[in-house]
Amino acid sequence: MDILFYTWHWAISGFIIGLIMLTLTYFGKTFGMSSNLRTLCTIAGAGKNGNFFDNDWREQKWSLVVVFGAVVGGFFAYHFMSSDTIVSINPRTIENLRTLGIDAPNGKIAPDLIFSFESVKTLKGFCILLFGGFLIGFGTRYAGGCTSGHAISGLSNFQLPSLIAVIGFFIGGLIMAHYILPLIF
Repeated sequence: MDILFYTWHWAISGFIIGLIMLTLTYFGKTFGMSSNLRTLCTIAGAGKNGNFFDNDWREQKWSLVVVFGAVVGGFFAYHFMSSDTIVSINPRTIENLRTLGIDAPNGKIAPDLIFSFESVKTLKGFCILLFGGFLIGFGTRYAGGCTSGHAISGLSNFQLPSLIAVIGFFIGGLIMAHYILPLIF
C-alpha cells in the first residue's frame, strides 16, 4: 500500500496510458482535453451562440471522466504523492535562467517569476497569461485538437495530421524557449 504514496516511475504511467489508448481504440473513442472543454461549453449552452458548440454533448459525456480524473489525480498527487526531495536541475539551465533575470527554481520544477499567482498580479504577467491563453486556444482550434489529443491519441492511431501537429508543437516550443522568452524577460 505504501507504493501508492510515492512518485511512480514513468514506465508505469506510460504503460497505463497505453492500456487506456488500446481500450479507447477498441470502443472507437478518441482522447483529448480540448474536446472536454468543448463538451463542457456545450452543456453550458454555448451551442446557442456558435455552430462549433452545436453538437450532441451526450455522445461525449464519457470523456468528462478524464476531466474529473485530472482534477482528482492532480489533487491526490500533490497532497499524497509529493516528496520533499529537491528537483535536480542542470547547472547550465540555472545559468541560462539567471541570464534572463530569472532566479533558480530553488528545488521546484518551475521558477516563481513565471509560474506563480504573484506574477499573474503584475501587468506583464497578466498580459503573458492572456496572450498565451489566446494563442493556445487559437492553436488548439486551428490544429483540430490539443497536444494530448494529437500526441497520445492521434499518434497511437497512426494519423499523419497528428504527426504534423506534434512536430509543429515541438518546433513552436523550441522557438518560444530559445527566441521569444529571452525577448519577454
